[in-house]
Amino acid sequence: MFFNTPPRDDPNAPKKVTLSAEEFKTAMLRLISSEPKLRQGVVIPRTYGSVVIKTREEKMIEAIFESCAFKCAMSCVLGYAFGGVIGLFSASVNPTITGADAKQQTAREVFRDMRTTTMSHAKNFAIVGAMFASTECVIESYRGKSDWKNGTSAGAITGGLIGLRAGIKAGLIGAAGFAAFSSAIDYYMRQR
Repeated sequence: MFFNTPPRDDPNAPKKVTLSAEEFKTAMLRLISSEPKLRQGVVIPRTYGSVVIKTREEKMIEAIFESCAFKCAMSCVLGYAFGGVIGLFSASVNPTITGADAKQQTAREVFRDMRTTTMSHAKNFAIVGAMFASTECVIESYRGKSDWKNGTSAGAITGGLIGLRAGIKAGLIGAAGFAAFSSAIDYYMRQR
């Protein structure tokens, strides 16, 4: 059998392909048969590196990691841990008792003060992380795009809500500052 017989005057045309009767039968059975096709027969064009087809379990885990609930929970937990470290550092650098006539603190009072400062920072960072991540995820889901506008909008909303406790002016300044910071971080992360 002959396939792809090109015109004789075309120099760029593909050459003739000859199939034996057995090869022709195998090719036709693969094309026409109702048997399920194996994944190994799928050809996917590659750009960089090899293409790996994900299993159902990998797709399920990926969907969990990309969900808004997971992103919010992870930001809350990591914010709590980061805030605890910042609070611990802040408590060790910033003494609470000042003045010439201040009495010496006991170790128990120092540790209680450190715990209070550490927990305060940890809770604040956890709340800010959860607010930002959930807001960004909701905006990204609504827009259907993943770009710098999501982080900037989420930063403006989060900063505005945090600053709003001190008044309208503080809310506007907080929104502008947090949006600028979010944009800078997003720009830096996308460039890498």
